Amino acid sequence: MHPGALLDLATDLLHAVLKFEQPADAVVSAFFRGHRALGARERHALAETAYAVLRERLLLQHLAGLGKTGEGGKGGTGVKALKGQKGQKGAGAMLERRLAMLAWQGSPTFLRGALGPHEAQWLEEVQRVDRAALPEKLRHNLPDWLAGALHGSLGDQFWPLAEALNRPAPLDLRVNVLKAKREEAQAALAAAGIVAQSTPYSPWGLRVEGKPALNKAAPFVDGWVEVQDEGSQLLALLTDAKRGEMVVDFCAGAGGKTLALGASMRNTGRLYAFDVSGHRLDALKPRLARSGLSNVHPVQIAHERDDRVKRLGGKIDRVLVDAPCSGLGTLRRNPDLKWRQSPKAVQELQEKQRQILAAAAKLLKPGGRLVYATCSLLAAENEEVVQAFDAEMAGDFESLPVLELLQALKVPEADSLVAGNWLRLWPHRHQTDGFFAAVWRRR
Repeated sequence: MHPGALLDLATDLLHAVLKFEQPADAVVSAFFRGHRALGARERHALAETAYAVLRERLLLQHLAGLGKTGEGGKGGTGVKALKGQKGQKGAGAMLERRLAMLAWQGSPTFLRGALGPHEAQWLEEVQRVDRAALPEKLRHNLPDWLAGALHGSLGDQFWPLAEALNRPAPLDLRVNVLKAKREEAQAALAAAGIVAQSTPYSPWGLRVEGKPALNKAAPFVDGWVEVQDEGSQLLALLTDAKRGEMVVDFCAGAGGKTLALGASMRNTGRLYAFDVSGHRLDALKPRLARSGLSNVHPVQIAHERDDRVKRLGGKIDRVLVDAPCSGLGTLRRNPDLKWRQSPKAVQELQEKQRQILAAAAKLLKPGGRLVYATCSLLAAENEEVVQAFDAEMAGDFESLPVLELLQALKVPEADSLVAGNWLRLWPHRHQTDGFFAAVWRRR
């Protein structure tokens, strides 16, 4: 495809994505369904353009508004235009086109075939801007409320985190221990032309650079590996599900941790995968088929007080609650979340998290283990929820020190993964998504 035509498509895609009416991945998928003639390289270029703009939206919209919006036009910040205008007319389309150009700066040769003389001149002027001298907001590319919360929690570590969140995440895989050892899976991937390195903390993990065609590789098709961030693997590891136990993955989603728990149980016992979304549980089915697991029982529930949950009260050995959350720990993968979340939404999520945790706790038998986890960076969804649970349930639940649990599981450098009694993973420190976990034992 000619670079100019691809740039036009990138402008159209950004027009849709920057409305923030739906998750970015859903918008991108719908766009590709409407342009089925696109090849793999074009799809990759368009998706990467959208995500690059979402990561550095504040900076790029500032740069896109510098100088003239077109021959004879006046410049401006373009904030209103970036939200999209019907028909892709005027300054809105021009600024979205400029955003795409800025996202493509790493490919100047490719860009050259797409630009007119005025655009090339503008881009040269933009490239001379000293980005390090710009205001903080344009360097961290976070909404004010989120930047303030993270700065308050992290202090001097705020800037390393902000920089890490603006970089794409690597691709992590979990080896299915029912079918292969990590070294065997690594060799099989290499035979398929995919280079993978062992993850530093999870004993099941492999890390792949780039985005290879994994879904066509034999180790994936045969169920030897599944896509799962190393931090998510550590949540399943902390749950420490054993052979023959009764285990619940309370908010199973598409089942990444469910599959890890089932493998830990060596395909024995009974593992319930609860979720309110039948659509997400449907996404588990092909993964379950590849995994070879037969001990998993997906169950769609209406809410955390569903009778199907209550019937298991006091019978379960281990419960993992990967609670619905803001998802802000996944900003490297889902950068639109920082523009779609709000303090009000976080407050509502916190109340929901407390309700789900309380309901899940009732499932456990004496001596049973409860794990509460999120992929959020915010204390409001993590420490505050745990402290409230401790205050209410101290007589029934004993908090377990995560450091000792990780050391017992022989996790390398376990002391670097904890804060106080809890697991605390950060993208800039651990190269994982941002995760939090607390663990209790029922008395």
